[in-house]
Amino acid sequence: MKKNNSIITVKADLPAYGGFALARGNGCILLIRNAIPGETVEARIDEQKNDHAFASVVRVLAASPDRIEPPCPVFGICGGCQIQYVSYPRQVAMKEEILLDCLRRIAKKQVDLSDPLVGNSPWNYRHRGQFKIGKGSFGFYREKSRDVIDFDYCPIMNNEVNHLFSKAREVYKSSRTLFDGISEFHISCGDEGLAFLKSTTKISTARWNQIGMLLLEAGFGGVSGTSGNGKVVTFGSEHMTLELEGLKYTVSPLSFFQSNWHLNQTLVRFILKSMQPISKKRVIDLYSGAGNFSLPFALNGADVYAIEENPEAIVDGKRNAALNGIKNCRFIACSAERLKVCDTVDILVVDPPRPGLTNSALDKILVLEPERIAYISCNPSTLARDIKKLLGQYDIESMRVIDFFPQTYHIESLAVLRLR
Repeated sequence: MKKNNSIITVKADLPAYGGFALARGNGCILLIRNAIPGETVEARIDEQKNDHAFASVVRVLAASPDRIEPPCPVFGICGGCQIQYVSYPRQVAMKEEILLDCLRRIAKKQVDLSDPLVGNSPWNYRHRGQFKIGKGSFGFYREKSRDVIDFDYCPIMNNEVNHLFSKAREVYKSSRTLFDGISEFHISCGDEGLAFLKSTTKISTARWNQIGMLLLEAGFGGVSGTSGNGKVVTFGSEHMTLELEGLKYTVSPLSFFQSNWHLNQTLVRFILKSMQPISKKRVIDLYSGAGNFSLPFALNGADVYAIEENPEAIVDGKRNAALNGIKNCRFIACSAERLKVCDTVDILVVDPPRPGLTNSALDKILVLEPERIAYISCNPSTLARDIKKLLGQYDIESMRVIDFFPQTYHIESLAVLRLR
């Protein structure tokens, strides 16, 4: 095949991670953007590699019954979503196929998936948005570009985020020079809305004061930012509050929290139910954040150690424990690799970043031998790799997709394991 934008007719076969469909054409494996498995399409070759090529749909010749019209006017231009053209049930099914494929190829394990965990809507679900600023535009990056795409409304953000985005955009458009050097604008919404601004250059105190005043007047409850020297400035509220299983859960702008908060609450309840009985059990929560899983376990009578490297999350977690009168949850600033545990561990909750568990962390888990493991993953490939090693001592009780990010290719999943 040629590199010069050649067009071929091909039938899409299987879903692939990244929002692609797999196909074969002219003896080469194709990764096709904007195709649904089962469709026949005309595709343009965008990039040729040694053993595969990337392509994009030019024309759909035989459409899938699951093809729909994307509701977002900038879909296909903005890089935030990848699969809005696929009906929601088929989106979830495709993600399940990809997870099963990773388990077969990498873990060498055939698994029957349990029912997926999905939210109450595949739209307006995000409580946090990370927007970009550049050259007079305020929005998201164009796919594979640093050009910022302007828009008025994002259909995957919740109404509160969209409202504050509109207000922030008005402030930016009317005072562009004030925001020189600021590249990112994060909006988080709980009981109130917080703004967090990232800058690549040093910004004077006077300019920060102007920015903070304008955004507070626009309706934000708190505004904070960092400049090139790493200094953090804050105006108004330093954290917001969300409801979590009867707890007041506070997070600051520099702490992670699950943006699909409704589904996060469903997941927390599901894990608590799956791990019963919990009372008086010793629980370790690796990559605990501000206590999303740790605090509900402690509320149910477990003895909990929350392990987290991010110092901001540790501060949030300790505040949350004190705010809710919880004394049986200890927040420890430590990496998974440096954790030292001498006592028996009954339950391990682990929610690592995309690279998954390091060999050192996996070895430590296998030495600890917790009776039950709840492994929350945001990467099906690294999950399958880690599961392969854990299967030497553990059986899979259940495996399922958690669709935290509808309309995107991102796949999160939950594996529940039991020590043999």
